Amino acid sequence: MLRRSLLALALAAALVPARAGIFDDDEARARIEKLRVDALEQGRRVDTLSSAQLDLASQIELLKAELAKLRGQIEVQAYEAESARKRQTDFYSDLDGRLRRLEAAQAEAGNSAKSALPEVDPGDETRDYEAALGLFKAAKYREALTALQKFIAAYPQSPVLPGAHYWAASAHQQLREFGKAAEMFAKLAQGWPNDGKAPDALLGQANALEAAGDRVGTRKALEALVARYPGSSAALAARPRLKKK
Repeated sequence: MLRRSLLALALAAALVPARAGIFDDDEARARIEKLRVDALEQGRRVDTLSSAQLDLASQIELLKAELAKLRGQIEVQAYEAESARKRQTDFYSDLDGRLRRLEAAQAEAGNSAKSALPEVDPGDETRDYEAALGLFKAAKYREALTALQKFIAAYPQSPVLPGAHYWAASAHQQLREFGKAAEMFAKLAQGWPNDGKAPDALLGQANALEAAGDRVGTRKALEALVARYPGSSAALAARPRLKKK
């Protein structure tokens, strides 16, 4: 009887650690499963966050592209507005100069001038000049150059000849005929030194000579510009360039 009791106690003592071990294994499995589930959930969150970041980056790039496009459009519009303003100013300046010279010619020549005036139709002169400028504005530089050369030949006494020479020189410049552009700009500056375009003509001459690789000629043109027209906007642009050369 005593032996049976001792045997039962021994069996019970042996079973307790076994059950504890089973409980520990189950708990470990549960924890491992929970860690696996947590890892999967964390992975899904990371994937979702990465996708959101990619979408945001894509939207930012699109916005940057749109902003650059808008800035480009604004710059183009600003340039066109400034060009239109300058063309209008040049036109009225030329027209005013023309009227003043016509009045002076009438006062000096008297009756002989009156008889000579009908030889040139002011309407035709204005039309031809505006047509040539229209070709230049449309970036048809070769056609504009031809029209301006014809105008210069047809109206040698025109009060807008300085403007015709300026735009002809500019057409040569656009056509990369830098030597001819420099010559035409120089002709304007020498022939009409008191005209409003004379300072710009010297600056244009300097630009053409620089494009042609004539550094000495470029410096001379810039120095002449600063010396003759120190208060002009063209001279203001020329001074920093002289310091660099």
